[in-house]
Amino acid sequence: MPVGITRFDDRAPEESGALLHETHGAPRLHLVIRPHQSLTPPGFVWFIGLTAGLMALPLLMALGRPVLWGLLPFCLAAIAAIWWALKRSWQDRALREDLVIWQGWMRLTHKAPRKAAQIWQANPCWVRLRRIPKGAKVPDYLTLKAEGREVEIGAFLSPGKRRDLQTLLERELWLATASRP
Repeated sequence: MPVGITRFDDRAPEESGALLHETHGAPRLHLVIRPHQSLTPPGFVWFIGLTAGLMALPLLMALGRPVLWGLLPFCLAAIAAIWWALKRSWQDRALREDLVIWQGWMRLTHKAPRKAAQIWQANPCWVRLRRIPKGAKVPDYLTLKAEGREVEIGAFLSPGKRRDLQTLLERELWLATASRP
């Protein structure tokens, strides 16, 4: 599932040994948002195995002939190129967004492969959630805006998942601001 949700109680039990955030207490909610991964590790093994097997079929006709040694390096290079391309694609899809909401604070961390993490923090009281149905980079584009800075969230999700995320965030932002002491 592209969105992992962890809900926390208001506070940790006294004897649990659980760590609290230094200044904001225990978080109310922790969302981990990732893009959908269609090729699983077992699927990767099956794909590479079947590809290698199918590429080896024409080589059976060349067994015992000198042409086998001319074709074999190209077949191995093709399999190695497919392997490398799929692994690189997996690394590029290792995108992740962490949204943590405390009672009076929230932090969005965007982690992209081969780039430094981007962190956005704000008070939930001042955060405005905006969905742009059409005309944006992606349909149902979702942004968070506070303190003059607007950041996207879940741009790699499907439009339906972004609408679900909007409903969840609206509720959680309301709860984080409505139940303030």
